Amino acid sequence: MVTHQTTRGYRVFRVLNAVILTGVVVATLYPFLNIVAQSFSHERYILAGEVNLVPRGFNLTTYKIIASDPMFWTNYRNTVVYTVVATLVAMVLTTCYAYVLSKRHLKGRTFLIWVAVFTMFFNGGLIPNYVLVTSIGLKNTLWAIVLPNAISVFNLLVMKAFFENLPDELEEAAAIDGLNTYGILWRIVLPLSKAVIATMVLFYAVSFWNSWFTAFLYMSDAELFPVTVYLRNLIAGATGAEGAGAALGDVTQAASNIKSVTIVLTVLPILAVYPFVQRYFVSGVMLGAVKG
Repeated sequence: MVTHQTTRGYRVFRVLNAVILTGVVVATLYPFLNIVAQSFSHERYILAGEVNLVPRGFNLTTYKIIASDPMFWTNYRNTVVYTVVATLVAMVLTTCYAYVLSKRHLKGRTFLIWVAVFTMFFNGGLIPNYVLVTSIGLKNTLWAIVLPNAISVFNLLVMKAFFENLPDELEEAAAIDGLNTYGILWRIVLPLSKAVIATMVLFYAVSFWNSWFTAFLYMSDAELFPVTVYLRNLIAGATGAEGAGAALGDVTQAASNIKSVTIVLTVLPILAVYPFVQRYFVSGVMLGAVKG
């Protein structure tokens, strides 16, 4: 008997699938590898457009320039603090809200779901949000970044679907043993939800780490900027790459690839964290998105 694994159509599908995915990987990796190569290259080769995937005229001048800039490290520290606190707050709120919405017997559950879904399509607008955040005294504080983005509705719905797929018998048995709602959530549900929790932590952490507009909008003190705003100012020309380079007597080098170096230093933490949660990623998304 011929199985679908050995049919010609299945083999063609596997080949096409491998080719397409390889193309996606190449298209994704090439720009980043080019940025890395530029960060280690001499300005002469960068300006001549001769840097591809391998550094030309290897040097560490710009890394020394960035490392000598106190503002970069201050903004880098801010980014770490903002990301950790915002992710923690977001996970607590999202997990609690999703667990509540997963209870079909809850009165007003449909209303609460639609309240969340409504915010996916409608919001107060940029100016009303700015006025609100400013009027309640959050401007130039950590909470201006954390609270307005505390719950992602997409993440909320994924976690809700995941909790709905957990067997009701587990919670019923825990309740018979004397656990209250909070005990069931903490001691039964969360230990069984490591996959989706790791996935949501990754989603939130990457979102907060890469975010710059919220800080740019609500922070007026450069000492409070995250590193993404520092990078944005470099790209926009608001921060003088020439001034940073002049400190080491190599203005041209700094102007040529200081942006590449900053990009590399900015994405390194996320690249370092991703392998530790990658094994949960696919299972977490699929378990939360597919109802059995």
